[in-house]
Amino acid sequence: MVACQLSSQKNVVSYRNLSVYLGDCCQILTELPDRSINLFVTSPPYNIGINYGAYQDNKPMEKYLADLYQLFVKVKRVLRNDGSVFLNIGSTNRHPYLPFDVASCLKDLFILQNRITWVKSISIGDTTHGHFKPINSPRFINHTCEDIFHFSKNGAVRLDRTAIGVPYMDKNNISRKADSNDLRCRGNCWFIPYKTIRSKKQKGRHPAIFPEKLVESCIKLAGYDSDTVVCDPFLGTGTTLMVAKRLGIKGIGIEIDENYFDYACSVIAEA
Repeated sequence: MVACQLSSQKNVVSYRNLSVYLGDCCQILTELPDRSINLFVTSPPYNIGINYGAYQDNKPMEKYLADLYQLFVKVKRVLRNDGSVFLNIGSTNRHPYLPFDVASCLKDLFILQNRITWVKSISIGDTTHGHFKPINSPRFINHTCEDIFHFSKNGAVRLDRTAIGVPYMDKNNISRKADSNDLRCRGNCWFIPYKTIRSKKQKGRHPAIFPEKLVESCIKLAGYDSDTVVCDPFLGTGTTLMVAKRLGIKGIGIEIDENYFDYACSVIAEA
Protein backbone atom coordinates (compact mmCIF):
# COMPACT_ATOMS: atom_id res chain seq x y z
CA MET A 1 0.00 0.00 0.00
CA VAL A 2 1.29 3.46 -0.93
CA ALA A 3 1.56 5.66 2.14
CA CYS A 4 3.46 8.68 3.35
CA GLN A 5 4.86 9.31 6.79
CA LEU A 6 3.37 12.33 8.52
CA SER A 7 4.77 14.00 11.58
CA SER A 8 1.68 13.06 13.62
CA GLN A 9 0.20 9.60 13.21
CA LYS A 10 -3.15 10.87 14.48
CA ASN A 11 -3.43 12.56 11.06
CA VAL A 12 -3.78 9.28 9.19
CA VAL A 13 -6.27 6.43 9.62
CA SER A 14 -5.83 3.18 7.70
CA TYR A 15 -8.32 0.45 6.84
CA ARG A 16 -6.50 -2.44 5.19
CA ASN A 17 -5.76 -1.07 1.70
CA LEU A 18 -7.23 2.38 2.36
CA SER A 19 -5.59 5.39 3.98
CA VAL A 20 -7.35 8.60 5.01
CA TYR A 21 -5.17 11.66 5.68
CA LEU A 22 -6.13 14.82 7.54
CA GLY A 23 -4.31 17.82 6.15
CA ASP A 24 -3.47 19.96 3.14
CA CYS A 25 -3.56 17.85 -0.03
CA CYS A 26 -0.69 19.83 -1.60
CA GLN A 27 1.60 18.92 1.30
CA ILE A 28 0.54 15.28 1.52
CA LEU A 29 0.84 14.68 -2.24
CA THR A 30 4.38 16.04 -2.01
CA GLU A 31 5.25 13.13 0.28
CA LEU A 32 3.93 10.40 -2.05
CA PRO A 33 6.32 8.52 -4.36
CA ASP A 34 6.61 9.38 -8.05
CA ARG A 35 4.16 7.59 -10.37
CA SER A 36 2.53 5.70 -7.49
CA ILE A 37 -1.13 6.47 -8.26
CA ASN A 38 -3.13 4.84 -11.07
CA LEU A 39 -6.17 7.02 -10.90
CA PHE A 40 -7.52 10.26 -9.44
CA VAL A 41 -11.26 10.75 -9.03
CA THR A 42 -12.05 14.03 -7.33
CA SER A 43 -14.19 17.14 -7.15
CA PRO A 44 -12.51 20.21 -5.67
CA PRO A 45 -14.42 23.16 -4.25
CA TYR A 46 -15.81 25.29 -7.10
CA ASN A 47 -14.93 28.67 -5.56
CA ILE A 48 -18.55 29.80 -5.54
CA GLY A 49 -18.87 30.72 -1.87
CA ILE A 50 -20.09 27.41 -0.44
CA ASN A 51 -19.64 27.01 3.32
CA TYR A 52 -17.21 24.08 3.69
CA GLY A 53 -16.06 24.82 7.21
CA ALA A 54 -12.25 24.79 7.26
CA TYR A 55 -11.88 25.75 3.59
CA GLN A 56 -12.65 29.25 2.33
CA ASP A 57 -14.49 28.88 -0.98
CA ASN A 58 -14.32 32.49 -2.13
CA LYS A 59 -10.79 33.19 -3.37
CA PRO A 60 -10.10 35.68 -6.16
CA MET A 61 -10.47 33.63 -9.35
CA GLU A 62 -6.83 34.09 -10.40
CA LYS A 63 -5.72 32.79 -6.99
CA TYR A 64 -8.13 29.85 -7.17
CA LEU A 65 -6.88 28.77 -10.60
CA ALA A 66 -3.24 29.27 -9.63
CA ASP A 67 -3.71 27.08 -6.53
CA LEU A 68 -5.40 24.36 -8.58
CA TYR A 69 -2.56 24.47 -11.09
CA GLN A 70 0.06 24.00 -8.36
CA LEU A 71 -1.93 21.11 -6.92
CA PHE A 72 -2.12 19.37 -10.28
CA VAL A 73 1.62 19.79 -10.79
CA LYS A 74 1.88 17.48 -7.79
CA VAL A 75 -0.88 15.22 -9.12
CA LYS A 76 1.03 14.80 -12.38
CA ARG A 77 4.21 13.77 -10.55
CA VAL A 78 2.53 10.98 -8.59
CA LEU A 79 0.29 9.81 -11.46
CA ARG A 80 1.47 6.81 -13.44
CA ASN A 81 2.27 7.48 -17.10
CA ASP A 82 -0.74 5.35 -18.09
CA GLY A 83 -2.96 6.84 -15.38
CA SER A 84 -6.11 8.94 -15.57
CA VAL A 85 -7.56 11.93 -13.75
CA PHE A 86 -11.34 12.38 -13.55
CA LEU A 87 -12.08 15.92 -12.39
CA ASN A 88 -15.66 16.97 -11.61
CA ILE A 89 -16.37 20.71 -11.84
CA GLY A 90 -19.74 22.43 -11.90
CA SER A 91 -20.83 25.94 -12.77
CA THR A 92 -23.41 28.51 -11.72
CA ASN A 93 -25.20 31.29 -13.55
CA ARG A 94 -22.83 33.75 -11.87
CA HIS A 95 -19.81 31.65 -12.89
CA PRO A 96 -20.74 30.13 -16.26
CA TYR A 97 -17.15 29.83 -17.51
CA LEU A 98 -15.81 28.13 -14.39
CA PRO A 99 -15.42 24.55 -15.76
CA PHE A 100 -13.77 25.82 -18.93
CA ASP A 101 -11.42 28.09 -16.97
CA VAL A 102 -10.36 25.14 -14.81
CA ALA A 103 -9.82 22.84 -17.79
CA SER A 104 -7.89 25.54 -19.65
CA CYS A 105 -5.59 26.26 -16.72
CA LEU A 106 -4.48 22.59 -16.70
CA LYS A 107 -3.82 22.26 -20.44
CA ASP A 108 -0.06 22.72 -19.99
CA LEU A 109 0.01 19.73 -17.62
CA PHE A 110 -2.41 17.23 -19.16
CA ILE A 111 -4.21 16.24 -22.33
CA LEU A 112 -7.99 16.52 -22.11
CA GLN A 113 -8.75 13.02 -23.39
CA ASN A 114 -12.52 13.00 -22.76
CA ARG A 115 -15.17 15.42 -21.57
CA ILE A 116 -18.17 13.83 -19.85
CA THR A 117 -21.46 15.50 -19.02
CA TRP A 118 -22.87 14.32 -15.71
CA VAL A 119 -26.65 14.67 -15.95
CA LYS A 120 -28.24 14.90 -12.51
CA SER A 121 -31.77 15.50 -13.76
CA ILE A 122 -33.39 15.17 -17.17
CA SER A 123 -36.88 15.66 -18.55
CA ILE A 124 -38.04 13.12 -21.14
CA GLY A 125 -41.41 14.00 -22.52
CA ASP A 126 -43.47 15.22 -19.60
CA THR A 127 -41.56 13.24 -16.99
CA THR A 128 -38.56 14.45 -14.99
CA HIS A 129 -36.00 11.97 -13.68
CA GLY A 130 -33.44 12.79 -10.99
CA HIS A 131 -32.93 15.75 -8.69
CA PHE A 132 -31.85 19.37 -9.08
CA LYS A 133 -31.75 22.56 -7.04
CA PRO A 134 -34.34 24.93 -8.50
CA ILE A 135 -33.42 28.50 -9.39
CA ASN A 136 -35.83 31.32 -8.65
CA SER A 137 -35.06 33.65 -11.54
CA PRO A 138 -36.86 34.82 -14.67
CA ARG A 139 -33.48 35.04 -16.47
CA PHE A 140 -31.92 31.61 -15.96
CA ILE A 141 -32.88 27.98 -16.35
CA ASN A 142 -32.11 25.31 -13.76
CA HIS A 143 -28.66 23.74 -13.70
CA THR A 144 -29.12 19.99 -14.10
CA CYS A 145 -25.65 18.84 -15.21
CA GLU A 146 -21.96 19.24 -14.46
CA ASP A 147 -18.68 18.51 -16.25
CA ILE A 148 -16.27 15.65 -15.67
CA PHE A 149 -12.93 16.17 -17.38
CA HIS A 150 -10.85 13.06 -18.10
CA PHE A 151 -7.20 14.07 -18.23
CA SER A 152 -4.20 11.91 -19.04
CA LYS A 153 -0.51 12.57 -19.61
CA ASN A 154 -0.46 11.61 -23.28
CA GLY A 155 -4.07 11.46 -24.45
CA ALA A 156 -3.69 7.80 -25.38
CA VAL A 157 -4.73 5.92 -22.21
CA ARG A 158 -6.79 2.83 -23.03
CA LEU A 159 -10.21 2.66 -21.39
CA ASP A 160 -12.52 -0.24 -20.63
CA ARG A 161 -15.49 1.28 -22.44
CA THR A 162 -17.86 -1.65 -22.08
CA ALA A 163 -17.22 -1.94 -18.33
CA ILE A 164 -19.91 0.72 -18.01
CA GLY A 165 -21.52 -0.11 -21.33
CA VAL A 166 -25.21 -0.37 -22.19
CA PRO A 167 -27.00 -3.11 -24.19
CA TYR A 168 -27.64 -2.56 -27.89
CA MET A 169 -31.20 -1.56 -28.70
CA ASP A 170 -30.80 -3.14 -32.14
CA LYS A 171 -29.37 -6.60 -31.48
CA ASN A 172 -28.23 -6.87 -35.12
CA ASN A 173 -25.38 -4.61 -34.09
CA ILE A 174 -23.88 -7.47 -32.07
CA SER A 175 -23.19 -9.57 -35.16
CA ARG A 176 -22.23 -6.55 -37.26
CA LYS A 177 -19.58 -5.69 -34.68
CA ALA A 178 -18.37 -9.31 -34.70
CA ASP A 179 -18.71 -9.27 -30.94
CA SER A 180 -20.69 -11.67 -28.76
CA ASN A 181 -20.90 -9.08 -26.00
CA ASP A 182 -24.22 -7.24 -25.96
CA LEU A 183 -22.73 -3.99 -24.72
CA ARG A 184 -21.79 -0.76 -26.44
CA CYS A 185 -19.95 2.33 -25.24
CA ARG A 186 -22.21 4.44 -23.03
CA GLY A 187 -20.87 7.65 -24.54
CA ASN A 188 -19.95 10.87 -22.78
CA CYS A 189 -23.36 11.76 -21.30
CA TRP A 190 -24.05 9.97 -18.01
CA PHE A 191 -27.37 10.16 -16.19
CA ILE A 192 -26.49 9.60 -12.53
CA PRO A 193 -29.04 11.04 -10.11
CA TYR A 194 -28.46 11.67 -6.44
CA LYS A 195 -30.08 9.37 -3.93
CA THR A 196 -32.85 11.09 -2.00
CA ILE A 197 -31.45 12.67 1.18
CA ARG A 198 -33.83 13.76 3.92
CA SER A 199 -31.37 15.67 6.11
CA LYS A 200 -27.87 17.16 6.05
CA LYS A 201 -26.86 14.64 8.70
CA GLN A 202 -27.22 11.84 6.14
CA LYS A 203 -24.32 13.31 4.17
CA GLY A 204 -22.10 14.35 7.05
CA ARG A 205 -23.36 17.94 6.82
CA HIS A 206 -21.21 18.34 3.71
CA PRO A 207 -22.72 20.83 1.23
CA ALA A 208 -21.45 19.24 -2.00
CA ILE A 209 -21.18 15.45 -2.24
CA PHE A 210 -21.16 13.34 -5.39
CA PRO A 211 -22.85 9.95 -5.90
CA GLU A 212 -21.02 6.66 -5.44
CA LYS A 213 -22.22 5.62 -8.91
CA LEU A 214 -20.29 8.50 -10.43
CA VAL A 215 -17.04 7.42 -8.79
CA GLU A 216 -17.69 3.76 -9.64
CA SER A 217 -18.24 4.61 -13.30
CA CYS A 218 -14.94 6.51 -13.50
CA ILE A 219 -12.99 3.67 -11.86
CA LYS A 220 -14.56 0.99 -14.05
CA LEU A 221 -14.01 3.04 -17.21
CA ALA A 222 -10.34 3.48 -16.33
CA GLY A 223 -9.99 -0.25 -15.64
CA TYR A 224 -8.78 -1.68 -12.37
CA ASP A 225 -7.50 -4.69 -10.48
CA SER A 226 -6.54 -5.42 -6.89
CA ASP A 227 -3.29 -3.43 -7.26
CA THR A 228 -4.96 -0.27 -8.54
CA VAL A 229 -4.52 2.80 -6.33
CA VAL A 230 -7.15 5.53 -6.55
CA CYS A 231 -6.67 8.90 -4.88
CA ASP A 232 -9.10 11.67 -3.98
CA PRO A 233 -7.30 14.78 -2.64
CA PHE A 234 -10.65 16.40 -1.74
CA LEU A 235 -12.17 13.41 0.02
CA GLY A 236 -15.07 15.16 1.74
CA THR A 237 -17.35 12.55 3.29
CA GLY A 238 -15.38 9.61 1.91
CA THR A 239 -17.32 8.62 -1.22
CA THR A 240 -14.30 7.71 -3.35
CA LEU A 241 -12.79 5.43 -0.72
CA MET A 242 -16.13 3.81 0.05
CA VAL A 243 -16.33 2.80 -3.61
CA ALA A 244 -12.68 1.67 -3.58
CA LYS A 245 -13.40 -0.54 -0.59
CA ARG A 246 -16.41 -2.09 -2.30
CA LEU A 247 -14.45 -2.76 -5.51
CA GLY A 248 -11.50 -4.24 -3.61
CA ILE A 249 -8.87 -1.74 -4.73
CA LYS A 250 -6.41 0.45 -2.85
CA GLY A 251 -7.19 4.05 -2.02
CA ILE A 252 -5.82 7.28 -0.58
CA GLY A 253 -8.09 10.08 0.56
CA ILE A 254 -7.05 13.52 1.80
CA GLU A 255 -9.34 15.92 3.66
CA ILE A 256 -8.45 19.27 5.23
CA ASP A 257 -11.56 19.64 7.41
CA GLU A 258 -11.43 17.62 10.62
CA ASN A 259 -15.21 17.20 10.84
CA TYR A 260 -15.45 15.73 7.34
CA PHE A 261 -12.33 13.64 8.02
CA ASP A 262 -13.94 12.12 11.11
CA TYR A 263 -17.18 11.45 9.26
CA ALA A 264 -15.36 9.86 6.31
CA CYS A 265 -13.37 7.60 8.63
CA SER A 266 -16.54 6.45 10.35
CA VAL A 267 -18.49 5.62 7.20
CA ILE A 268 -15.52 3.90 5.54
CA ALA A 269 -15.02 1.75 8.65
CA GLU A 270 -18.69 0.76 8.61
CA ALA A 271 -18.97 0.17 4.85
